[in-house]
Amino acid sequence: MIIVKNSIVSDDVADCHFNCNLGCCKGACCIDGDSGAPLLEEEVEKLEAVLPEILPMMTAEGRAAVRTHGVAVRDKDGDLGTPLVDGGACAYITYGEDGCALCALQGHYKPVSCHLYPIRVEDYGEFTAVNYHQWDICRCAKGKGDPLYIYLKEPLIRRFGQEWYDELLGEIANRKIK
Repeated sequence: MIIVKNSIVSDDVADCHFNCNLGCCKGACCIDGDSGAPLLEEEVEKLEAVLPEILPMMTAEGRAAVRTHGVAVRDKDGDLGTPLVDGGACAYITYGEDGCALCALQGHYKPVSCHLYPIRVEDYGEFTAVNYHQWDICRCAKGKGDPLYIYLKEPLIRRFGQEWYDELLGEIANRKIK
């Protein structure tokens, strides 16, 4: 594990390579799962602000889910997330011509958890866990491309800040020297 400020970062973030392959998975991470994409409290207002722009891009079922449940919902554990269509796909998806699930929020406001995926962040009060969520639907992306901390540089900086990211780089470099 790697300690960065009040975060415990899984070694996988430094060691595992990843390169999303939508052609292979068809956006399954937006369709499968037990609950919607995790949201931060401050993201609800941002979703409400862009909703009029993205509604026309969403599926009819997604629009209905947002009308019924709002732009965000609490799951069975009380965590905030995106609403789902009938317990399945994220309400904010749209589909490309090839049938690939895409995000209607793309280019408007993408939740940080979606931007960070396959890294998942869990806040435990005194510390934050930063882990690689290894899910079978991402098998085409595993082991390809850059290490996760490089592949997801922009969203890591967005979530934690440049200083945190620079410290992560230093800790990873120190591991390689040892």
